Amino acid sequence: MEYEHTCMIRGDGGKTLRAILDQICNKWTLLIVATLEQGTLRFSDLHHRIPGISQRMLTLTLRNLERDGLVSRTIYAEVPPRVEYALTPIGESLIPPALALASWAIDHVPQIEENRTRFLYDRR
Repeated sequence: MEYEHTCMIRGDGGKTLRAILDQICNKWTLLIVATLEQGTLRFSDLHHRIPGISQRMLTLTLRNLERDGLVSRTIYAEVPPRVEYALTPIGESLIPPALALASWAIDHVPQIEENRTRFLYDRR
């Protein structure tokens, strides 16, 4: 298999690679990264710009992105405190592959929807 070595990266049976892919392929991660591509934003602005995300999920996802170095968090010593989030260079490097994946999905929506309909119909 051509990509067999990829799953064995780091000698841990692919555990690290799967964990990273789980995080970056998460729908909230991709939406947050795409939203932050427009520039630095405060938590409340991010929350308003990403429909359907709960405050808890936004907090968890931002924390994971900060941990992995894709997002930076800057706290300003003001009253009330101001916190801003921005993409780091590694976070910015995720934009091209994310856009390629989104483009692929857009190109194949009609075919996938047709296949899903046929699958459900054939199951009856």
